[in-house]
Amino acid sequence: MSQIRILDGGMSRELTRLGAELRQPEWSALALIESPEIVGQVHREFIDAGADVITTNSYALVPFHIGEERFRSEGRSLIELAGKLAREAADQRVDRKVLVAGSLPPIFGSYEPERFDPLRVQDYLKVLVEGLAPYVDVWLGETLSLIAEGDAVRATVAATGKPLWVSFTLADDAEALKADEPRLRSGESVAAAAAWAAASGAEALLFNCSRPEAMARAIAASAASFRERQANIGIGVYANAFEAEETEGAANETLHHTRTDLTPDRYSRFACDWVEAGASIVGGCCGVGARHIHNLAHALRG
Repeated sequence: MSQIRILDGGMSRELTRLGAELRQPEWSALALIESPEIVGQVHREFIDAGADVITTNSYALVPFHIGEERFRSEGRSLIELAGKLAREAADQRVDRKVLVAGSLPPIFGSYEPERFDPLRVQDYLKVLVEGLAPYVDVWLGETLSLIAEGDAVRATVAATGKPLWVSFTLADDAEALKADEPRLRSGESVAAAAAWAAASGAEALLFNCSRPEAMARAIAASAASFRERQANIGIGVYANAFEAEETEGAANETLHHTRTDLTPDRYSRFACDWVEAGASIVGGCCGVGARHIHNLAHALRG
């Protein structure tokens, strides 16, 4: 377990815990505009909790959240600020190496694979990559709902020479958890995503922003696919703490409630199960805070 890499947790709920305002549609991008010092504090608290990798607060720096006009006028400067804050926090840690992952989100909205536009995606991804490139150690395409989103990220970062991690979000409703095989929110199988990852040059395949209960099968399916292809690719997990909801709203319209049963101790037990199943990168997504990461790091290293 000493080889396990610990990721940070979700940014947005930690921002509110420390006093930043959070509202839609800007969501976590609002803190970069109004209280960037709190963004830096969240990064430092995750590092203190045991994170080996912190993620830039660039997830919401897309027109879906901040609007087309603001993206064109302020997007590049906000992206650079997100990279700078993460880099400063990582470099302040002198006793161990902390990596910065550059967050590359789904450009046209979380959980909305049908909105993906292959003709326009590079117009936005290239701005994120150019703004973050001086500050990051690894690229993290995250909360991607379909394989084409992952391939768009791969194409955009290829010229940077920096490692690529790609993280897909899983179908995690009750029906999906009972299905014969795990699938992405697009309906594509995890096996297909793993086959793509094996051929893509990605260093790691991860799964995030889905319920913890959905993750173990995705790890198993990925591990089986990589063994079949003799692919040396890491597997990672960082689940969310969202309640299961009957109705769905767009990710820039509502704030989801988080589970009360997913305590730091319970989340760390999930993490240990994921490592036993083959994960080597473990952290948390929305609603998983610094206390969760502290317990998780202690469990995996202790």
